[in-house]
Amino acid sequence: MTSRPKRMRRPIAVLALAGALAAPGAVRADDELPTRAPGLWESVSRTEDGVTTARQCIDATTDRKARDITAGAASCSKNAVTRTADGYATETLCKVGPLTAEGRGVITGDFKTHVTIETTTTLTGLPEGAGPSVRRTVIENRRLGDCGPGQKPGDIILEDGSVAPTPGTPR
Repeated sequence: MTSRPKRMRRPIAVLALAGALAAPGAVRADDELPTRAPGLWESVSRTEDGVTTARQCIDATTDRKARDITAGAASCSKNAVTRTADGYATETLCKVGPLTAEGRGVITGDFKTHVTIETTTTLTGLPEGAGPSVRRTVIENRRLGDCGPGQKPGDIILEDGSVAPTPGTPR
């Protein structure tokens, strides 16, 4: 996949809503997603706007916390995860102000060394009368090994090398 020039950034609410759909959160107990193995994970997100890479040092607590925080980023009337023969299927319906996002996704992987999330999200209620926007996101997660020296569970290492905490984790 070739990298395209970045388009004008959408409002932050749109990104938060799309992010909530990319990483399903609160689910029924019988279909709960497993936590990823502890360590340093690299996430490569691909959308029509380009590719973003980040690394995150996680343990079971921070992995669960990140999923719960993301789920709480939007008001979702539907946030279902269903176990399938190959992994998990997701369905979401979320609303933030005038924005509505309806998504479907597939999550596969062993959660020890890799996890792939593929979502298709339809956004409606966009500013300035824009019609519906369909966004496809593929997130490839792979475990790189143990967290590095000085890294704490919850640390998110961005492409520029800066470190941000997972929301809701103590610093």
